[in-house]
Amino acid sequence: MAIVDLIMPKLGESIMEATVLKWHKQAGDTVQLDETVLEIATDKVDSEVPSTAAGVIEEILFNVNDVVPIGTVIARIRTGAAEIAESPVAPVESPAATHYTAQPVQQAQVVETVQHSSQHLQHPAPGNRFYSPLVLNIAASEGVSMTELEAIPGTGNEGRVTKKDILQYVHDKKSGKVPGFGQRASGPQEVATIKESTPTATHNSQLTTFSGNVEIIEMDRMRKLIADHMVRSKQTSPHVTSFTEADVTNMVQWRDRVKKEFEKREGTKITFTPLFIEAIVRCIKKFPLINSSLDGDRIIVKKDINIGMATALPSGNLIVPVIKNADQLNLVGLSKQVNGLADAARNGKLKADDTQGGTFTMTNVGTFGSLMGTPIISQPQVAILAVGTIKKRPVVVETPAGDSIAIRHMMYLSMSYDHRIIDGSLGATFLTAVAKELENFNPERDY
Repeated sequence: MAIVDLIMPKLGESIMEATVLKWHKQAGDTVQLDETVLEIATDKVDSEVPSTAAGVIEEILFNVNDVVPIGTVIARIRTGAAEIAESPVAPVESPAATHYTAQPVQQAQVVETVQHSSQHLQHPAPGNRFYSPLVLNIAASEGVSMTELEAIPGTGNEGRVTKKDILQYVHDKKSGKVPGFGQRASGPQEVATIKESTPTATHNSQLTTFSGNVEIIEMDRMRKLIADHMVRSKQTSPHVTSFTEADVTNMVQWRDRVKKEFEKREGTKITFTPLFIEAIVRCIKKFPLINSSLDGDRIIVKKDINIGMATALPSGNLIVPVIKNADQLNLVGLSKQVNGLADAARNGKLKADDTQGGTFTMTNVGTFGSLMGTPIISQPQVAILAVGTIKKRPVVVETPAGDSIAIRHMMYLSMSYDHRIIDGSLGATFLTAVAKELENFNPERDY
């Protein structure tokens, strides 16, 4: 007999932990190679974890709703291969593991000890930040209080405090570069004390009484994540929104004329979304600062143009799959990417990488009949553009023979942008440039 460790897989470049959603197998159950053992979730997508060996589930180390660092042993599988028994697989440590990461069984116990505190500390009132079990464990071991954690600048995804950040802080504190914040705590007890005294935990423990005829619905996991991201974005970026409108008559008539032939020839439908993305990409090349992010006092201009497209799910929630290197795709390529990602999102088949690396986002609020909207920036990006519904309206048309009133297909566009980086002049100029690209659409073009 041999024991094979099942490891929490790496699900994306910036993803450092995942939440256990559901175990498909329990201890004692038989499992085949590549058979699904459990479902996990990150702040982007849900995924299934397959078995890496055939055998019997020997031990399950984490419970449903536990947050587990990438690289951690989550279960053990007993196999019958004699050759494996002679050389058992060594436990795989977390990529960020040091002496703070114990052996597999001990690590599971440590994470379990701080897990409930981690959940309560995901949204501490002062900074609305999430702390991984590894960071909490180091903080408890080194006597770093919650007040100190809140003050540590995070270099991780969306400003999270990473293992490197907390270790650097501990080093600076010991060498006298930062002031002390009180007595050293004694391990996990500090975390428990923080949990009890955290305003968020106190607030959550109080039940609000509602009068009248009401229905109380618990937020699902994705809705909680969306709420967290939206609040964090508003707290991070000073939002400014500009508006304009575009006459998209040429584009509408062209699509009506070619859509049947396009689908027959290319095997995919032509929607307005790839046409909008095409125009956005052209304008980003003219105004590259729109395609950037902010890191402290440094502006990071992205050379890759990865367009996120907000997609509604059947549940009513929203997810943003990303079209990578959109500037390198023609209209056919964009159409296939848009349709493929939208279908994968609606059917729950998105991979973690499909939602990573966006540099600019577009959302189509017109899909649901809205004329316009004021979208919230997807961090760490600095701008998001919304397109409204296309409506026929009587408008004044200027011609060489004089002005006239004509029925045209009109659409409002709005763009929210981070005023720390993008001033009103640049934001409005970029938005107007996108509108002009749509208005100047060539009705005689090929695909």
